Amino acid sequence: MPRLQTREDERLEETRTRKKYWKRWGPYLSERQWGTVREDYSPYGTAWEYFPHDHARSRAYRWGEDGIGGISDRHQMICFGLAMWNARDPILKERLFGLTGHQGNHGEDVKEYYFYLDSTPTHSYMQMLYKYPQGEFPYDALVAENSRRNRTQPEFELMDTGVFTENRYFDVFVEYAKANVEDILIKLIVVNRGPQTATLHLLPSLWFRNTWSWGKDDRRPTMRKTVGPENCRCVEVQHWQYGQRWLLCAGQPQLLFTENETNYERVFGGKSPTPFVKDAFHEYLIHKNQSAINPQQTGTKMAAYYQLTLGPGDSSTLKLRLTNIDPQSAINNDSKKAAANSSPALNDHSDEVPAATDFGAGFDHLFELRQKEADDFYGSRVPKDISEDARTVMRQSLSGMLWSKQFYHYDVLTWLTGDPGQPPPPEERWNGRNKDWTQLYNDDIISMPDKWEYPWYAAWDLAFHCVSLAIIDPDFAKDQLVLLLREWYMNPNGQLPAYEWAFSDVNPPVHAWAAWRVYKIERRVRGVADRAFLEKVFHKLLLNFTWWVNRKDPDGSNIFQGGFLGLDNIGVFDRSAPLPTGGHLEQSDGTSWMGMYCLNMLAIALELAKEDRAYEDIASKFFEHFVYIAHAMNNFGSRGKSLWDEEDGFYYDVLHLPNGDDHFLKVRSMVGLIPLFGVETLEPEAIDKLPGFKRRMQWFIDNHPDVPDHIDMSQSSARGTRLLLSLVSKKRLGRVLSHMLDESEFLSPYGIRALSRFHKNHPYELRFNGTVSRVDYEPAESASGTFGGNSNWRGPIWFPVNYLLVESLQKYHHYYGEDFKVACPTGSNNQTDLWQVAAEISRRLTHIFLRDDQGRRPVNGAAEVFQSDPYWRDLVLFYEFFNGDNGAGLGANHQTGWTGLVAKMIQQSGE
Repeated sequence: MPRLQTREDERLEETRTRKKYWKRWGPYLSERQWGTVREDYSPYGTAWEYFPHDHARSRAYRWGEDGIGGISDRHQMICFGLAMWNARDPILKERLFGLTGHQGNHGEDVKEYYFYLDSTPTHSYMQMLYKYPQGEFPYDALVAENSRRNRTQPEFELMDTGVFTENRYFDVFVEYAKANVEDILIKLIVVNRGPQTATLHLLPSLWFRNTWSWGKDDRRPTMRKTVGPENCRCVEVQHWQYGQRWLLCAGQPQLLFTENETNYERVFGGKSPTPFVKDAFHEYLIHKNQSAINPQQTGTKMAAYYQLTLGPGDSSTLKLRLTNIDPQSAINNDSKKAAANSSPALNDHSDEVPAATDFGAGFDHLFELRQKEADDFYGSRVPKDISEDARTVMRQSLSGMLWSKQFYHYDVLTWLTGDPGQPPPPEERWNGRNKDWTQLYNDDIISMPDKWEYPWYAAWDLAFHCVSLAIIDPDFAKDQLVLLLREWYMNPNGQLPAYEWAFSDVNPPVHAWAAWRVYKIERRVRGVADRAFLEKVFHKLLLNFTWWVNRKDPDGSNIFQGGFLGLDNIGVFDRSAPLPTGGHLEQSDGTSWMGMYCLNMLAIALELAKEDRAYEDIASKFFEHFVYIAHAMNNFGSRGKSLWDEEDGFYYDVLHLPNGDDHFLKVRSMVGLIPLFGVETLEPEAIDKLPGFKRRMQWFIDNHPDVPDHIDMSQSSARGTRLLLSLVSKKRLGRVLSHMLDESEFLSPYGIRALSRFHKNHPYELRFNGTVSRVDYEPAESASGTFGGNSNWRGPIWFPVNYLLVESLQKYHHYYGEDFKVACPTGSNNQTDLWQVAAEISRRLTHIFLRDDQGRRPVNGAAEVFQSDPYWRDLVLFYEFFNGDNGAGLGANHQTGWTGLVAKMIQQSGE
């Protein structure tokens, strides 16, 4: 039985045992559905252009919805979000704005300021903040100036436009508190931060995802104005899946109704099936078009229209409630308590639930209670011996991860063939994106890297997410790992889907590592081990491992290819494309990932073998496969050339040319550090309990004289000889670390760079057929768009690989202990063991987000408002990657996905 500590732990246990479904409602509404692959029905995959931001307000989505600070049910049938207007913008603000991949000088980029401040795992309490300018939002200026800039220049940000000058903006806080599973209280707090009185038109909106226009299910849900308590406006919601709901809106707002249907006149020049269309509220407010809204006050989309005029520093609070409690029961009753209890939906509600008519003390008390419960929950997870600043960073990072859970719906076969109620898609699509994934049917809540720039899952990102999420919600972490292995995700050939832009791309195989880590984290957090979970993922991962061996080691040499492997532009070539030289690459990182994969599978098999001896044989298989990989990588490769360069003391990719020549591609990059990830210790007390495995292992060692090069047996315990399996031998470990810990190479004040700073003055060049391919050290954004996207692996710091480096150093220390020390930094007199080296790297990484002695956070770089303004300085953004020289955040600025690993680092290593 799990150890229950807080009220939130109890809710998690009620969810796990299916007593209550606390997670049915959550922050599952994306912040961008437009410009996604799912909504793209163009012939040649031009997703950004096919469904642009300009269409989003007028055009119904096929596969999902988006909004600001919103929530939905887990199937996204019913959505709630905010719309607003400052009386100056040309459009109603219903969704976040950003540049497309082709508009931005460094790729796609959201141009808004918003922050996820808090959330519990069951979303019993949530808070986010959106900062809305009072002046006209500079849509055109952002597009024009970023278009003018080239890739050597910084991005032109919303702050750079001057629209926030003199604090002329509104802080819009959105808070949710669940009274029960189906009863959600909503509080909107608007603060005028500017020096003058300003007006905000606020439209909290409720709508249905359009499921009826595609010719497969014509059932149309409805919402309509109905009679409710005197102190609020009331909307009755009727959905064929969820039955009746009500939205109660405190005060006397005007209720606006329309349909979530495409405005065909505006988008396509056709005729709309109804006069009331998706962009009706925009037309009503901005163009004063009274006929845009339904006078019958019914539809599939509605908004409660509040107009707020606030003086400088003033605030206003709006209160709403989305509930299954029938407000009719409150009418004509004298006692609020009696009124509340007369509703059948309240049978399982506790006394803490305010009555349907209570938008006063009872409403406020529930928020106070849920916030205290959230404090209690994080108090049980966040270390008590760290600073308040570090606690804030850890809590906001985990909250950002929870806010980034999104509904994701994608049926590839239907997407390719088209819907009965729509024109057939172009035939060219059958030769394009994702055509080999017709078995893929996704309809789930998934942990996403980001809600705007990456509103889709990515296989290796998700694995890292789960390690941090396991701290606070092991069940969700496990479910996510299992999900990607299910038949409707995994390809029949065993490949995991990479991401929607190209499911067939190859991400590093870190799923087994994540499953093993989550298993151990849960065992520590709950005191129980979920062996059924471990066994389930292990069997599916056997299929994926076999796919890797068959597809990425075609000649059976135990040296692996793999393409870009998530590292985008790290190489001198685009590693996902045919090489301009011909031939092929033998990849140091691809081979190392597979060595690590073997050791992860070995660890899992040994754990399962404790209760089922049948796993001893498969453990032997992974033990031996690892040794073969280590031997090939370090000794001979596929054609007699290993991936280790003795002269430089570093691992490199090897280019095999068609004429038989072999060349090291001497780029000192993360590719040459990833071999450190392949390390695991076998303890004698564990091996002694598995006689079949021990006997086979000893036979293998005795009959392979080269094994001692890859299995260190120099350390012993009271129970016998300890074995270290590692791709990097003790002798080579010191040489690799001398590069990694050199501050003129990889070691930055903020972690380990993806490319050595050595290449700042010594760029790598490869000349072939009159062309020159070159790699320079670029600590910030990439100056080249050759490899697409907006990421850069030629100098910045990336959390996922840094996290694995820290963990690997800890594993080496677990084996060698005080017998192995290095200078840290290289060239200094500070000789230290590898545990301390790991702690130092972890400290440098976490200090990206923490205030330094001058009170400045490196992550914020030169953005002075984030450094010193009292309304900004405690708001932390978790970027995709970080400047290799100064730690400033780069890329997607809400990437609390894998950058959320900072929470795990703070938990295990402090600050």
